[in-house]
Amino acid sequence: MEIGTADTEILSEEERRKRKKSRSSLRSSGTGSKNNGGGGDDGSGGDDPGRPEPGGREAMPEEKNSEKSRILTWFLLIVVLMTFAGLIGAYVVVATNAALEWRPFDLPVQVWVSTAIILLSSLTYHFGKQAVLNDDGAGARRSFLLTTVLGAGFISSQILAWMALVDRGLYMKGNPYAGFFYVLTAVHAVHVIGGIVALGYILVRIWNHNRLSMEARDKNKVEAEVVGWYWHTMDGLWLVLLFLLGFWK
Repeated sequence: MEIGTADTEILSEEERRKRKKSRSSLRSSGTGSKNNGGGGDDGSGGDDPGRPEPGGREAMPEEKNSEKSRILTWFLLIVVLMTFAGLIGAYVVVATNAALEWRPFDLPVQVWVSTAIILLSSLTYHFGKQAVLNDDGAGARRSFLLTTVLGAGFISSQILAWMALVDRGLYMKGNPYAGFFYVLTAVHAVHVIGGIVALGYILVRIWNHNRLSMEARDKNKVEAEVVGWYWHTMDGLWLVLLFLLGFWK
C-alpha cells in the first residue's frame, strides 16, 4: 500500500506539472495573438472605425486649394470667352449687313507690332512655367519678368495704335468699323492688364522658389499653370480679333 500510494502521489505530481505547463503555454499563446494582431482590439486587421481605409485617402488642404484655383480659373475663362463671343457676334452681324456707314480702313502698323509682342510673351511665359515645374527659380524669374515687360509693351503699342487712328481722323462716331476696333481692342487690353497683375502675383510667389517648402512649391506650380491658361487665352483671342479686324471687313 505504501508503494502504491507513493506511485499515486508521483503520478499526481507529474499530472499537476503538466497541467500547469499547459496553462502557461495557453496564456503565452493568447498574449502573442493579441500582440500580433490576430483579431484583438489592437490588431491591424480589426474593424477599427477610426482608422481610414488604405484606398480612401482624404485629400490634403493643398490639394483642395489647387483644385479650387483650377475651378475658379475655368469659371473666369468661361466668363471672358462669353463676353468676347457677344462682341464678336455683334461685329459679324454688322459687318455682313454691308451698311453704308461701315467703312473699313487699313490697320495701323502698331497692331502688327502688338501681335508680335503678345506671341513672344506667350512663348516666354511657357518657358517660365516649365522652369517652375523643374524647380528652377532663377529661370522662372527671368522668364516671368520678360513676360511682364512684353505685356506692358503690348499695352503701350495698343495706345500708340489708338493715337495713330485719332491722328487719321478715325473715331468711334460715324463709323461702326472704327467703333468696333476701339471697343474690341480696349476690352482685350483691359483683360491683358488683368493678366499682368496676375503675373506680378506669380513673380512675388516664385521670387524665392528654391527656398520654399515642398508644399509652397507645389502651390506655385499650380498657380503658374492656371495663370498660363489665362495668358494663352488672351493670346488666342487677340489672333481672333486680328483676323476679324484685318481680314473680315
